[in-house]
Amino acid sequence: MRVLRTVAADIRQRGLGTKGENLQKYLLIAAGGALGSIARFWVGSTVADRMGTRFPYGTFVINITACLILGFALAFLDRRGEMNPVWRFLIPIGFLGAYSTFSTFEWETFSNIQTGAFFIAALYVVSSVFLGLVAVWCGVLLAKAVS
Repeated sequence: MRVLRTVAADIRQRGLGTKGENLQKYLLIAAGGALGSIARFWVGSTVADRMGTRFPYGTFVINITACLILGFALAFLDRRGEMNPVWRFLIPIGFLGAYSTFSTFEWETFSNIQTGAFFIAALYVVSSVFLGLVAVWCGVLLAKAVS
């Protein structure tokens, strides 16, 4: 979430904010999301077909490639300040938001480590994995209870 807030603050700073530009922002997020969903399905299916499903290779490849794309996109867009900020809506938020949220998790962890917030990074990783597993378990129990 911090990445998204940072991107939104950056865009507000650059002057995007009129009604037409807000509509453009949402259309770019939607277009990127559609492409990200299609890419996720295609990559996951292709990798699973070739490597099998005993290990979740498809999801693994998606998560790792999303991290690579997010790291590249945010660093590249940051270095190219003259580029239109709408690219941030299309790629990091839209495309990668639908392709994999794991990359955002990794970016936020990386950002905390980079700023020296090692405890926050470790707490975020451990609590996300542990509480995520607990939430999945609770979801399964809830589904069993209501069905």
